[in-house]
Amino acid sequence: MSSISSLDRQIQQLKDCQPISEQQVKELCLKAREILVEEANVQWIDSPVTICGDIHGQFWDLLELFKVGGMCPDTNYLFLGDYVDRGFYSVETFLLLLALKVRYPDRITLIRGNHESRQITQVYGFYDECLRKFGSASVWRYCCEVFDYLSLGAVVDGKVFCVHGGLSPNVTSLDQIRLIDRKQEVPHDGAMCDLLWSDPDDIEGWGLSPRGAGYLFGADIVKTFAHANNLDLIARAHQLVMEGHKLMFDDLIVTVWSAPNYCYRCGNVASILELDENLNPTYRSFDAATQDTRGIPAKSTALQYFL
Repeated sequence: MSSISSLDRQIQQLKDCQPISEQQVKELCLKAREILVEEANVQWIDSPVTICGDIHGQFWDLLELFKVGGMCPDTNYLFLGDYVDRGFYSVETFLLLLALKVRYPDRITLIRGNHESRQITQVYGFYDECLRKFGSASVWRYCCEVFDYLSLGAVVDGKVFCVHGGLSPNVTSLDQIRLIDRKQEVPHDGAMCDLLWSDPDDIEGWGLSPRGAGYLFGADIVKTFAHANNLDLIARAHQLVMEGHKLMFDDLIVTVWSAPNYCYRCGNVASILELDENLNPTYRSFDAATQDTRGIPAKSTALQYFL
């Protein structure tokens, strides 16, 4: 990064959905890693903050989100992962968020989702999109190296635990998450895997996840974890919610979903969660960007990744 002005130019370019050069991507990713390596596994965040769920490469809908929530750095943002795959614009989506992180490191927090993984992105679209847009896998590799540095969670004012997926039978306290070596590809099992893959469900205790990774966990698990860690709320993403957000277990856990009309066909609304300085929640819903604001990509190769 030669200067702030060149970074501002890149941000504007990315906001216009124009990819930056491979060399610029390399420099951006290196700079991002320098910032992210200093962040904790569970990053402490001060309120007020706006919490956002999955984006999945739906770039024009990310711009809608910023219209509703305000632009960074005016708004303090926390994104809960799954920036890439399935949508047509994973490259532009992730690079815009990364450029904002480098430009305003204290005003945007990016944590890791289960799709921020080499294995998953080779199946669900991001790898192929990088190949198509840059002609080589280099940009994909640079981004995957950044994925390895993303935090596993965040805590707002010590009271709201934010994570992509959910809880783990291997984790009873936030301090245990702090001990994980996160700078690696997402493992197939264990605490780090569970945090990114698990889901709340109407069961007792722990259950097998139909996803093949992570666990299902019931209200008793959430109440025990919240009590042990002195939490008021657990905020997570990872699951499509038709109404944009869903509270469960006496409002102790909420799923926030920020990709409207998911996969360009699900018909759901999206939402973001605004926490004020007293941690009072406001859910703001928004619909997908109108057809005339978005460019339709040249090849609809993404369709195969929707299922």
